Order: sequence, then structure tokens, then C-alpha cells
Amino acid sequence: MNRRRLDTLLAAFRRVRIVVIGDVMLDRFVWGSVERISPEAPVPVVHVSRQSVHPGGAGNVVANISALGGRVEVVGLVGADSAGRELRAGLAALGAGVAGIVADRRVVSTEKTRIIAHGQQLVRFDHETPEPPAPAVARVARAARALLAGADAVVVSDYGKGAVGPALLATLAAEKEQRGFVYVIDPKAKNYGAYRGASLVKPNAMEAAQAAGIALRDGEALDEAGRILVERWQCEGLLISRGEQGMSLYRDGRAARHFPTAAREVFDVTGAGDTAIAVASLVLAAGGSHEEAALLANRAAGVVVGKVGTATVSPAELRTALAPVRRGAGQR
Repeated sequence: MNRRRLDTLLAAFRRVRIVVIGDVMLDRFVWGSVERISPEAPVPVVHVSRQSVHPGGAGNVVANISALGGRVEVVGLVGADSAGRELRAGLAALGAGVAGIVADRRVVSTEKTRIIAHGQQLVRFDHETPEPPAPAVARVARAARALLAGADAVVVSDYGKGAVGPALLATLAAEKEQRGFVYVIDPKAKNYGAYRGASLVKPNAMEAAQAAGIALRDGEALDEAGRILVERWQCEGLLISRGEQGMSLYRDGRAARHFPTAAREVFDVTGAGDTAIAVASLVLAAGGSHEEAALLANRAAGVVVGKVGTATVSPAELRTALAPVRRGAGQR
């Protein structure tokens, strides 16, 4: 991909409307330094210097789409609590449409609090409702259906928290066939049996092994998992993220394409998958190929793992990240 093609895609991003459906959460970071061990227990004492809050989970997908100029609406489930109100406000501040956010008093908003010292995560505290009540999940499905008209792409960001279930996934697969939008899924184990008909599914290597039922001992096993999942999920493309080994793209009847890692330094992998799925959905919705989506998703993920905390990638960073890999992309 040359600079002119990238600029064409980046310009097209601004005309794309994407609906993100999934498990929205609040990522809270407490930043500080450690200078001593507590006399009360063998734990570090963190001197807090600042705090920051960002939309996480499906909300981080939204943030990445917005950062690259896409128009985005979000569907998800929060509690009728302060974290839910803070999350809705944070998403609206990004320019996202939040009419699809369902607030339910029987639910605790998913919130992850990370303690960071000297650039390293020390501990994480989670608040969530493991199994949301069925009426709340049904409200999410209704909110999703109401926003599908006119969507260029629909992204399912499934974190296994319960907002996404088999009934909604069946509806989205049927609507994709009827309306023709790009349909992209970031999967989780709870719904492996319900994914069908997507334009692209993006598991990581562990998820791909689990879903395919094989151990990824070598490249041949990885390719076998790719073939199994493309057939099982009836998807147009499967993009497996492989950590420090990059990403691999599988399509029915085509040779696998392997994209080497894009990261120069890895400080924090938090949200890298969200960035990858956001970029891939934008590329496909803008008329790009699966290979272009895989290349740019890989480059974008390589940018955000070099940052600490929940992060996004900008158009300028994507241009810079693309330059070193114009030669040799797609080779094992």
C-alpha cells in the first residue's frame, strides 16, 4: 500500500457510518509512583499523581473509529449508576451517538480500575454484572435493530459480559444478508457457536485455538485453525492476531497471508484488539480489501501497544506506521 492509497482510505473514513454493538465499559486509571513497601503488608505503596477515565471495551472501539474520522453510534448496556452516566458522557464527548445505550437499574456498569506505577500495571479492580437479566439484554437487541438502517458497517465487540447473545447475532447475520452492510466481529468463547456470515471475524490466537478445538503448535496448525473457522463461521475473512508474531488472514479458497508484527516497543497491550477491529471495519466499510484491512489493523495495533493505558491511533500515526512495511508485507 502506498501513501496515495492510504490517503484515499483515510478520506473515505469520514463518510462511513458504523454501528458498534457490544460490551461497553469504563476504564479508570490511577497513575502514580512507588517509593516504598507498606509496613502493613508486603505490598507497594502507590503515591497517586493523577487519574484518568476512558470508554473501554466496545467503547474503545468507538473511540478508535472516532479518532480516525468515522461516524459512529454505539449500542450497549450500563447500569443506572454513576459509572454508567460517566460512560455515556464520555462516549458522547467523542462525538458518538449514544441513543443505543440501555441503562438498567438491575445491572452494575462494567468498570475496570487499573493502578499504574512507573508505566507498569500493578493491580486491577473490576465491577460488573456477570449475567445481565434477559429483559435488559432484549432491550439491547431492540436498540441495535433500530440503528441498522443506513449503516455502512456493524461491529460486534463481544467481551462475554452478556450484552451480545445468540438471538442478536442471528438477527445481525440475517440483516447483513438483506441490507449488505459490512459485518465485523471480535469474538468471545460464550458465543462461538452463534457467529455466522460476517465479513470479518478477528480472534486472537488463543481464541482461535479454542474455537477450532486444536492446539496451535506451529504454522501448519494455525493454518488448519484458520480453515476450520472460516468454514464453521461462514465468514468472508478471518484475521487471527498473534501477539509478537503479527496477524494472519484467512479467506475461503485463498492462500493465507501473514503480516509481521508492527510493534517497535510493547508497553501495554490493553485495547490493542479494539484498535485493530476498529481500523479493519473502517477499511472494509470504505471499500478496502481484506488484505488492506489486515495490514492497517496490524499497523494500528503496533502503535497502541507502544502507549500505556487505553489508547487510540490517529491518521498521522497510521501514516508513519505504514512507512517501514511497504516492502515484505504479507510474508511469513
